[in-house]
Amino acid sequence: MKPLAYFLLLTILACTSPGTHTPPANLAHQARVGTTAQTLYDSLGLDALGLNREAFAVALRGIRRISPKKPVLLLADMTQPSTAKRLYVLDLKRKKVTYQTYVAHGRGSGGLRPMAFSNQLNSGQTSLGFYRALGSYRGKHGLSLNLKGLERGINDHVFARNIVLHGADYVCEDTIRRFKMLGRSQGCPAVPNALSLPLIQAAEGGACLFIYYPDPTYLSTSALAAP
Repeated sequence: MKPLAYFLLLTILACTSPGTHTPPANLAHQARVGTTAQTLYDSLGLDALGLNREAFAVALRGIRRISPKKPVLLLADMTQPSTAKRLYVLDLKRKKVTYQTYVAHGRGSGGLRPMAFSNQLNSGQTSLGFYRALGSYRGKHGLSLNLKGLERGINDHVFARNIVLHGADYVCEDTIRRFKMLGRSQGCPAVPNALSLPLIQAAEGGACLFIYYPDPTYLSTSALAAP
């Protein structure tokens, strides 16, 4: 028998086929999806780990439309300051939070807390939304993970902006002690060097990365995040 979390995920995926939206009038269907998300959130103990409940609910709505190749979700909760371990790696098949760690936001997005987000070249800002993890490569940041932005007009300039997941020296507790916040990237979701390898291995080849912030423009225009 498959673990509970994976069963719940399959239930969500079965509720709505990819690319379709739940009719607003179907309140019973919406209630089932909401209850399932809440049950999974509680079973994974995500409240105690500080993850925004709405961020998780929106992430699951997107996953049921994307149908990722890997049942792994990387969720960057940008409602939290950079001093918090706001990147959650969830193995939905095994019902397990495999990692919780720091992740940087773009220098153009803000200081301690990100408040501005962009898809534009040279903005230095983080792009919100859903990404697909592709293959890894070695570049100027060492081992890095290519990402594909799945939301047109929101994060689809990933390749042109050179936005990848990579390790960075400035993503560490020493930086937090010295500057009272994490170091910032040019828009990449940079992670601690010590965890870059296992995080990339967990994600590459089809996992979903979701970068969340309750930005009204994003939530009103994203087809993947829509209720």
